Amino acid sequence: MNFPATRLRRLRRTEAMRSLVRETHLRPGMLICPLFLCPGEGVRREISSMPGVFNLSIDEAVKEAEACAALGIGGLLLFGLPPEKDEQGTGAWADDGIVQTALRTFKQNRRLDSLLQIADVCLCEYTSHGHCGVVARDGDHFHIENDSSVALLAKTAVSLARAGADIVAPSDMMDGRIGAMREALEANGLAETPIMSYASKFASAFYGPFREAADSAPQFGDRRSYQMDGANRREAMREIDLDVAEGADMLLMKPAMPYLDIVRDARERFDLPLGAYQVSGEYSMLHAAFQRGWLEPERAMLESLLGIRRAGADFIVTYFAKDAAKVLG
Repeated sequence: MNFPATRLRRLRRTEAMRSLVRETHLRPGMLICPLFLCPGEGVRREISSMPGVFNLSIDEAVKEAEACAALGIGGLLLFGLPPEKDEQGTGAWADDGIVQTALRTFKQNRRLDSLLQIADVCLCEYTSHGHCGVVARDGDHFHIENDSSVALLAKTAVSLARAGADIVAPSDMMDGRIGAMREALEANGLAETPIMSYASKFASAFYGPFREAADSAPQFGDRRSYQMDGANRREAMREIDLDVAEGADMLLMKPAMPYLDIVRDARERFDLPLGAYQVSGEYSMLHAAFQRGWLEPERAMLESLLGIRRAGADFIVTYFAKDAAKVLG
């Protein structure tokens, strides 16, 4: 039926009416808060390009985690800044590594039982060159070795799972790494540990502030030979297909806002739990507008998250997690 019998505004008249018929919802348990862990004690160093986000020593990270748990946030995504770096990124799988130590500390704190501890699996924070794998050089030329990198990444996944990670989340984009991690976890008695694959991670300009936060900027070249070309929609589905076949339990799309079509495509094609990462550039861009009074912070924050949910994400990794959870109650 058409106007005037049909008036869609009838269901928009009041907040109570809008709430009743709302199709997409946000709640704190859908949010995952990234934490950047660094050596030391009492360290809470704000990241200049990411207002309200800090490099945290483990004692300070415990306080941040307790605040997240009290707000009902679903989990933490842990990144480490090691005291030393080398060509192989050996700090990534060290038993006393920064993330491994944090995981053991968090697991001893009963106030954090409601928070999933998700460990990012990559080498870029731990390598002296800042790439996500092993670098092979030939004079002035270099490339990232796939298979030798995969072996180290699988070793890292096992180390993090042993330390208490509830989920391991490979973000490196090497071919075959999901199968290698699944095999390594099974072989080490860690068959129950889920793998959340950054299944279609694009080589994006929106990662800029993160590289300050994680001290992971490549010292030469870029990551376009292993992260995806932002122009390729069909290839993203091929990447996800392969990761699912190799044993991924969950999927994570990265970035979120510029790639909502990829989130939607993945949601329509795959039945696995699916998340999206609202990355540092998305967060910092909004904060820059907030600081200039160009956008209303609370409304813009929630609208950005709601758009990601509406596209099909079951959960969202976001630096807004605490602020959003406070509003959502």
